[in-house]
Amino acid sequence: MAPALTAILPALKVWLVWLLAALGLIAKPRFLARTSETNPAKTEISESDFVVVRSGDFLKWACFRCPCGCGEKISLSLATNRRPSWRVSTDWFGRPTVAPSVWQRAGCYSHFWIRNGGVDWCPGTGKPYGGDGLSF
Repeated sequence: MAPALTAILPALKVWLVWLLAALGLIAKPRFLARTSETNPAKTEISESDFVVVRSGDFLKWACFRCPCGCGEKISLSLATNRRPSWRVSTDWFGRPTVAPSVWQRAGCYSHFWIRNGGVDWCPGTGKPYGGDGLSF
């Protein structure tokens, strides 16, 4: 692929996603993924950013703002040799999907899935874990 096209393709994808969403052809994503070589500060993450931190081919972290609106930065380990760890995939548009679910065990207690850039809330979100069978 030509270097100029490689540089502009991510911006075109973002524009295309928002156009298709505005036309009602796809759901407006809550998150769009981008990559970074460094772990972003909380102030460097917008409400729609989903930052995959990598070193070469090694995936380190997925960083984003909590979708409940509390503003907390969530950092999920993508290192397969660590526990807990998560898996992230993105579609052609850059919409992330995360597995397993994300459950904030302190603060806002949000519990959700990220699928195709959207947020699917789990039952019991916003409540502390109390052994109610809703955890994995």
